[in-house]
Amino acid sequence: MNISIKNSDYLGVISSLVCLAHCILTPLLFLSQATIVSHEVPMIWQLLNYIFITLSFIAVYFSSKKTTKIFIKMGFWINWSLLFLCILNESIEAFSVPELFMYIFATSLCLLHIYSLKYCNCEDQNCCV
Repeated sequence: MNISIKNSDYLGVISSLVCLAHCILTPLLFLSQATIVSHEVPMIWQLLNYIFITLSFIAVYFSSKKTTKIFIKMGFWINWSLLFLCILNESIEAFSVPELFMYIFATSLCLLHIYSLKYCNCEDQNCCV
């Protein structure tokens, strides 16, 4: 699969927004269904978390390679790592972590991609990173 470095920030914005929508709408969807007896989340919903975090990894990897600002690169990897840990923790239920943290990390990634898209792109390989 060949993903253009030029489109990685767009991929990051889209995957972060869809991930955020998924995080917000999933509890509302399950609360709205009064017929659900079990409190377990269906496997397909958990799988979506890993699809989004994989897309986000691809976007962060390529965007961090082309950014011209070190704080953006660090922000990408710190927020992605923390979001990944939250998603992993949600699957194995090791600690009680508020959903708010996932919203914050996904929103931060989206904002970092938007900022990077607007201000931090290298047009060629000779730019100062």
